Amino acid sequence: MTGNKHNAQSDADGNGVEYNSTLQVILAEKRTALAMLRTGIAVMVLPMTVMSFLVVMSKMYDILHVNYLMISLLSVAGLLVILSSYLIMRSLMQLHFCDRVLKYMKERHPRLIEFLE
Repeated sequence: MTGNKHNAQSDADGNGVEYNSTLQVILAEKRTALAMLRTGIAVMVLPMTVMSFLVVMSKMYDILHVNYLMISLLSVAGLLVILSSYLIMRSLMQLHFCDRVLKYMKERHPRLIEFLE
């Protein structure tokens, strides 16, 4: 009878270890998604800063004389906006996925609630 009790406890500990490692992986993915979100926001700020600087300094130059520079600058800024939008959307999707997995794990294993909240 004590052997069965010991096996049940080792099974519970084994599941706890399994849930613990899964929890660590999911939380690491969530941290990675947050870092990607931060990077996307930083990349988005760069073209906005350049555009605001150009608007402020617009009295210092004539747009017709620097047309070739403006077209290349605007195309690079557009590419940066597309890249940052991709990074932000991808990180938000990954964050939602991690939150769904964490919610599922909380429902399946109630002992995790004390660690996750």
